[in-house]
Parts: sequence; C-alpha cells; structure tokens
Amino acid sequence: MAEVTLQNISKVYEDVDKERGRKKAVEDISFTVKDKEFMVIVGPSGCGKSTLLRMIAGLEEITEGTLTIDGKRMNDLSPGDRDIAMVFQNYALYPHMTVYDNMAFGLKLRKYSRKEIKERVMQTAQLLEIEDELYRKPKTLSGGQRQRVAIGRAIIRRPKVFLFDEPLSNLDAKLRGQMRIELQKLHREINATMIYVTHDQTEAMTLGNRLAVLNKGTLMQLDTPMNLYNTPDNKFVAGFIGTPTMNFIKGILKKTGNSFFLETSPGCTISLGAIIPAAVKDRINDELEIGIRPERIIVAKEKNENCVFISEVTAFENMGNEQLIYLSLNGQALIARRPAQDLIEIGATLFLSFQEDKILFIDTISGKIFYNTQ
Repeated sequence: MAEVTLQNISKVYEDVDKERGRKKAVEDISFTVKDKEFMVIVGPSGCGKSTLLRMIAGLEEITEGTLTIDGKRMNDLSPGDRDIAMVFQNYALYPHMTVYDNMAFGLKLRKYSRKEIKERVMQTAQLLEIEDELYRKPKTLSGGQRQRVAIGRAIIRRPKVFLFDEPLSNLDAKLRGQMRIELQKLHREINATMIYVTHDQTEAMTLGNRLAVLNKGTLMQLDTPMNLYNTPDNKFVAGFIGTPTMNFIKGILKKTGNSFFLETSPGCTISLGAIIPAAVKDRINDELEIGIRPERIIVAKEKNENCVFISEVTAFENMGNEQLIYLSLNGQALIARRPAQDLIEIGATLFLSFQEDKILFIDTISGKIFYNTQ
C-alpha cells in the first residue's frame, strides 16, 4: 500500500525584502492520494504545484504540516529514505552513459547483483519499448525517447510512489499526446501510486483519476476531471478547466413573472429560466455573473424562438470537426463551439441563446458558484 497524505502543508520562504515579509508559496493544503491512484496537481505557472511536489519528494523543507506515506511521517526523512522516484522536466540523464547504464545506475548504487540489474533493465526497456536503444547515449535520442529513459530509470527501482514534474513540457504537441497514452498504459501495468504536476489542463484531464487544482498556493478544488468540468466550486476552477475557456458575463438580475433574466445592457437580456439557485433569487436588481461553456451556446443565422439575442462575429476558427466562433455581446467577448458547418464571415450578425440548465451562477465578489439544491 502506498497512500500519501498531506495534512495542513505550508511552505514559507523568508523574503529578504523587509517590507514584503515572509512569502507563503503553499498555504494549508490537505488531501490524500489513494493507493495506486494517479493524482494530478494542476494550476497556472507560479501557483505552488512544483513546490508541493518537491516537499513530497524531500527536496524542499516543509514549513508547517505533516506528510505521511503509508502512515509514516516523512517530514524529517531524506529523499533517499522516502522510497519515492521522481521524473523531472529536463530528463536529468547522464550524458556520458548509455541508456542501459542510466537505467542501471540506481540499482548499482544499491548493490544489486549484475544478473538482477540486467533482468530489471531488460524488463523495463521492453515495457517502455526502448530495448533497441539500450546502448545509445542520450544525445542521440529524440525527446520522447529521452523521456522514456527518464521514466524507466524511475520505475526500475519499484518505489512506493512516483512523482512527475511536468515531464512532457519539452515535447511537441503530437509527441505529448502519444506520451499521455503511454503514461496511462504504464500506470495500468505497474499499478503504482503516481503524483503528476502540470500546468496543462488538457494533460491533467486526460491523465488523472482525480485533480488537485491550485491557485496562488491554495487548493481550490479536488475532484474527478468530469466533476471539475461540470460542477466547479468557484470561478477560478470553472475558467481554468476546459478548452476553450468558459464564458463569463456580468449583468443585472431581473425577473418578469416566473422567469429570470440577466440584463447585460439596456434592452439586451439573457434568459435564465424559471429555476435558479435559492441563494441567487433574493438578488433581483443586483449585479450577478454567469458562466456558460462554449458548447452550451446555441447559434443561429436567423432569429427564432430559441435564439433571440444578437451578437457580432469578431473571429472564426474552423477546426475540421468543429467550429469556434468568437463573438461580441455588447462589448463582452464570448466563444461558441458547434459542429463543423457552413463558414461564417467576420462581422456577421448571429442570434444566440444559452442552454438554461447549464448556466452557472457566480458571486461577483467571492467567485463562489451557486447550484440548485432542489
């Protein structure tokens, strides 16, 4: 069993600038990575995700809180005593050694027999499909091959926990896609606990059993990829998860009869339907923000009962299997996604509506998202 538990983990850097004082890179983060789980820590650059990973690895000192692996406190143990392996962004291979020697190096330090080293290297090379590259040096390998060697060097020791610090960021888009599939396959085959850091939310969504979303050193939400996409807790998660990003629109909440509307400007309203969260109903004539995914915007060239408010096309991307339409609604930018259809000209007028049951209601001050509880 290899369960990793973070309890109230914080990292404070002493700042030499007396006016700024101490800087908290990570603040009071708690969660548990289950045995054999693939956990992804995701967030924008500078949010503290790599610092958090390095604290798990023992490469950064934990300022506050407790880290345990299999119930054993790790705070004061050296990296070598934690039974973890880490794969870095820059591969960190020894350039003067062959692939075989790079992979065997850790086992040699631990005094494994020559026979067992050879068996493990061959098994790992076959698993990663690099058995034909064993006697080449890193400089002769492609980026993808180097990353496989780095992963092989980590898994050959069979540690309790694997840590990955943005291992695919130096690869091109096509190779990143291929390596994501390989990492999924690897996780299934070795059935180990993995913690993976990335700033790429697409990478996170496709790899993780669960995602821990960080921003400014704080854990914003921890959940499965689909729950994060469909029911985010706050505006940050809603905007960070999903490509293209979620649309956000501000306006004044109005009510006519049993129906609610968002007035974005005089004479322009967006229907919100008759059922909205109870926490929002008492905000009539107050400012409110809503969120809507691009695929939940209905687009038509002619006005009809479903598409009633008007928007102007500012840009257009034909992706082959789908279209992304960039729109302006009274100065507010929107993105709509729809299946590939006829081309739309820049400057054209379109009629829009939203799928009312997919609208998110957001507090303009806290960023909290309200949901119907009925």
